[in-house]
This record gives sequence, structure tokens and C-alpha cells, in this order.
Amino acid sequence: MKDQLEAIQKEALEKVTQAANLKELQDIRVSYLGKKGSITKVLKGMGKLSSEERPIIGQMANAVRDAITTSIEEKATSLEQAALEKRLEEESIDVTLPGRPVNIGGPHLLTSIVEEIEDLFIGMGYEVKEGPEVETDYFNFEALNLPKNHPARDMQDSFYITNELLLRTHTSPVQARTMQEYEGNQPVKMICPGKVYRRDTDDATHSHQFTQIEGLYVDKNVRMSDLKGTLDKFAKKMFGEERKIRLRPSFFPFTEPSVEMDISCKVCHGEGCSVCKGTGWIEILGGGMVHPKVLSMAGYDPKVYSGFAFGMGPERIAMLKYGVSDIRGFYTNDVRFLKQYHKA
Repeated sequence: MKDQLEAIQKEALEKVTQAANLKELQDIRVSYLGKKGSITKVLKGMGKLSSEERPIIGQMANAVRDAITTSIEEKATSLEQAALEKRLEEESIDVTLPGRPVNIGGPHLLTSIVEEIEDLFIGMGYEVKEGPEVETDYFNFEALNLPKNHPARDMQDSFYITNELLLRTHTSPVQARTMQEYEGNQPVKMICPGKVYRRDTDDATHSHQFTQIEGLYVDKNVRMSDLKGTLDKFAKKMFGEERKIRLRPSFFPFTEPSVEMDISCKVCHGEGCSVCKGTGWIEILGGGMVHPKVLSMAGYDPKVYSGFAFGMGPERIAMLKYGVSDIRGFYTNDVRFLKQYHKA
């Protein structure tokens, strides 16, 4: 039995030395030190030994067990260290490599245009107001001198939700709401940017959803010359100091008189070209003096108060200012288009 234990120790230590991984080492542990292992089988035969031999064999079996255990633990430590070193080598980072570029986003072109216009008018003392995009028929039309069955309603083909609710066709309802809020006894000086909706066929210059910025100034002794001066300053700020403006008679139900404003063509400087269709002028916005009926419905006495209003489309302004040929570029989220106007 002594020879048997010595043979087990020698064999076990050789296998431990040859073990290539922790799984093989665990198999060796079970094979020699487990409940059904080789040493246990030897110890089961100690009953046949004499009383003098039993303590000697028992002591030898413990020594063999300890030697195999120690050898397995040392081998396990060695294998774990080797595995760690291999992992560190595989996962090493070369700090000298250049970093990966980070793509930084920026404001959308329309957002930049709207903010630029807001900053301009805030500098002139205007407030920025907002209102609901789902609007009542009253504020969208009737409060703006467009009663039911008025033929001018056909100019704004609308998305109705119910008979009295619709997606707003312009931001003018915000003006009507603000005037009513002020109860006709204080001046109003505001702009209202936001999305508007009209039934339209989407193409290079039209969209069923677009952006508007409308302005309103109501006070005592407000004149058409004030409107012209305001729009002239706007045009020069947005398109350059060399821009000239002209006002043409037009019609809007909520202003009287009404005008369309043109700016001189920046391509031909008023000489006439394909961009301005040979006229030297490009239409940019509409406006006029607030209709007395609109003032009255909002609670203002038209004999005391007067005012002007104007409305513009930031998409059109952006298209003219930056040479954008297709309005759909603002809404299709093509990064190649958007990054052209990203100011780092």
C-alpha cells in the first residue's frame, strides 16, 4: 500500500505539471483527491492492515494528499497569472493611436434663422409670443375679419379637426389672443413664430407644414411709415445693408391698407436676372395696417389705437439668403444638407 501511494503521488504530480488549463487541473483534483479518487480507494483498504501499519499508512496518505493539493494550488496560481497576462496583452490600448473623431451636431438651419429674426426684433423692443397649433375657428379666422363663408378663407385651405377646431393656418391667432388678453388698454409689440398647416401639394417651393413669423405693433399714432422703417431695417439686417425694399399694394382681410414687400435681387442688384425673373425684385413678405374691425373685436378703440402687422416665412428667407433651391431639404433630415449650414 505504501508503494501504491508513492505511485499515486508521482503520477498525480506529473499530470499537474502537464495540465494546460484550470479545467484539466480540476479534473486531476477530483480524480485523486475526490470522494471516489485514488487516495480514497487506498484508504478504504486500511482495514486489512495491522494496528502498527495503520498510523504509518494514514500519515503517508495525508502527506501524499498535501503534496498533491499544494502542487495543484501552485499550478492553478500559475495558470491564472498566465491567463491574466494573456488577457492584458490582448486588451492593451495603444495610447499613441489617434482618437476617433466625434461628430458634433448644431442648430438646424431653420432654427438659426428663427433665432436670428427673434434677436433682431427683441432688439427693437418686441416680445416673443407663442400659441396653440390646434386653434379654434374663431381665433384663426373670425377674430381676424374672416367670418364664416368669407371668400378669402379659400386662400388658406385648412386641416379641420371638427367644425370649430383646426390646425392653425397662420400664427395670426396668437396676435388676436394677445390683444384680447391686454383688453384694449395697453400697447402690443410682439412677434409670434411657429409651425402652421395648410392643404398644399409638397414640391420644391411648397409644403403642407411650414414655419411663419408674424409681427404686430399696436399703439397710439402708429403709421404706415413705421411699418416701412421696421421692414427696411429687417431686410438690411437679414440680407445686407445694400438691400433696397419696395412696397406694393395687396389685399389681406386683417389689414387695410395691405402691402407686399419686395427686396432688391442680390444676384443682379436690381438689374434683372433669372433669379428675380427679370424684374430686379424678389417678394419676401406681406403686411399692412391692422384693420379697424380686428382692433374692435380685440377690444381696442380704432379711433384711439392703430397698428401694423406683417408675416414672413423663415423657409423662404433661408432659401433666399443661402441659395436653397428645394424647401423639402429642411424637413427630410439629410445630414449632407444640414451640415452645410452648421456653424462650428
